[in-house]
Amino acid sequence: MPRWLAFCRIAFGALAAVALGVAGYHAATGPVGVPDFFSYFTNLSNLAAMAVLLLGGWAGLTGGRPVPPVVRGAVLLCTTVTGLVYGLGVASYPGEVMLPWAGQVLHRVMPVVMLADWLVDPPARRIRLLPALAAWLAFPLLYLGYALIRGAVTDWYPYAFLDPALPRGYERVAGACFLTTCGFALVGAALVWSGNLAADRRAAWTGTRPGSRRAHARPT
Repeated sequence: MPRWLAFCRIAFGALAAVALGVAGYHAATGPVGVPDFFSYFTNLSNLAAMAVLLLGGWAGLTGGRPVPPVVRGAVLLCTTVTGLVYGLGVASYPGEVMLPWAGQVLHRVMPVVMLADWLVDPPARRIRLLPALAAWLAFPLLYLGYALIRGAVTDWYPYAFLDPALPRGYERVAGACFLTTCGFALVGAALVWSGNLAADRRAAWTGTRPGSRRAHARPT
């Protein structure tokens, strides 16, 4: 891994940590509270992105083991959906939940950073679509279950489409969860395609096949 990429990963990982830390402190000292703050999908996905970037950057500087592609892909899927949903205006935060600058970092900057990192340093081996989607969708599905169970206990839901108290109740919630899962799968398929395309282009540029020994060798 080029050292500049390792430094970039650490820098953006630190930026995400600062944004989460400041926004979390703002929530802890305000009406939101830390448990609700970290029940938002955006904050959890950015927490994972922060960890992936910092660990990946540190591995690049020290020669350690890189973050597994399945983990990078799963976190990329979560941050990409976060950025798309926010960019389309489908979901937004109440003013007291997210500081404006932190919101921009977590909703706009980090999704772009994670996608750029994926394309600049794609997995060395081609990704198989169905196994990748099965692994990548695990966290979003677990999150939906967590949000519904916690909401039933606390009577608080991070997003309106999960609230069964609204019209049509659990019928609407089930439909929304199904459509959300389909949306994640479509975005995931696009990310698999983009990762494989980037890997093929890198292999063509270096004269290697993805997954070959030469593909892992350090250029001289």
